[in-house]
Amino acid sequence: MKRVLTLLVENHQGVLSRIAGLFSGRGYNLETITAGVTVDPQVTRITLVCQGDDNVFAQIKKQLHKLIDVIKLTDLSEMPALHRELALIRVRAQGPDRGEIFQVADVFRARVLDVGLESMVMELTGASEKIDDFLSVLLPYGVLEVARSGLISMEKSKKK
Repeated sequence: MKRVLTLLVENHQGVLSRIAGLFSGRGYNLETITAGVTVDPQVTRITLVCQGDDNVFAQIKKQLHKLIDVIKLTDLSEMPALHRELALIRVRAQGPDRGEIFQVADVFRARVLDVGLESMVMELTGASEKIDDFLSVLLPYGVLEVARSGLISMEKSKKK
């Protein structure tokens, strides 16, 4: 089962390395890891996506709590949360295909960032599934390169 954790950690050298080391040292599968400074420049938010059964996941959370730099750990796997990813996609775009690719980009609300003689680069932000669907539609045209940010997540605002 896929799990999403967000960590608030102290923003200093080696923190991300220790977290990644915790996963690799115990053989846990870490699918994506993203990090960025929060409103407080002393604090970094890290979003982790990992696979594992309930026992493995409980062990991961326990080990992360033990790290001295971890201020707060939130399991977003089973609560209302917002999950987004950014993708940059370079696709072959020659001749008559170019117009079709612009239409596909419009349907998915992707932004065209760069157009060259033989290819174009598009940006798409959304749920991972939306990006996967977009890539599936573009495959017949020739996807040349993909860069994905990894998931970023945040708990939804409380309503009432």
